[in-house]
Amino acid sequence: MDFSVPEGVMNEALEVLAKSRQKGKIRIGVNETTKAVEREVAKLVLIAGDVDPKEIVMHIPLLCDEKKVPYCPVKTKKELGEKAGIEVGTSCVAVTDAGTAKKELGELAKKLSELKGAKKE
Repeated sequence: MDFSVPEGVMNEALEVLAKSRQKGKIRIGVNETTKAVEREVAKLVLIAGDVDPKEIVMHIPLLCDEKKVPYCPVKTKKELGEKAGIEVGTSCVAVTDAGTAKKELGELAKKLSELKGAKKE
């Protein structure tokens, strides 16, 4: 991952994921996330920071940049899996429909964009 985000932003992203899971739609796993981004249906992508080997998810930030999809690193696969509503960890998740979290998603996307912009300077 070429940029890190403050803990508060990470927690916000996880909350958007949790809300989206209940009323919207999410895709779980590297393959599903990759397809969602390529088909331009992903609104937000969350990527676990403890994926090993890193090569499994290395293409996702590049793909997200290409398709202009906001992405956010989170600490662990376990945490990501829990918020996605599954009992195992997952390396990444794509939110395809934010449901009731549309407003929060918009605000989060803006913050992530600002954070990435600040890192590139």
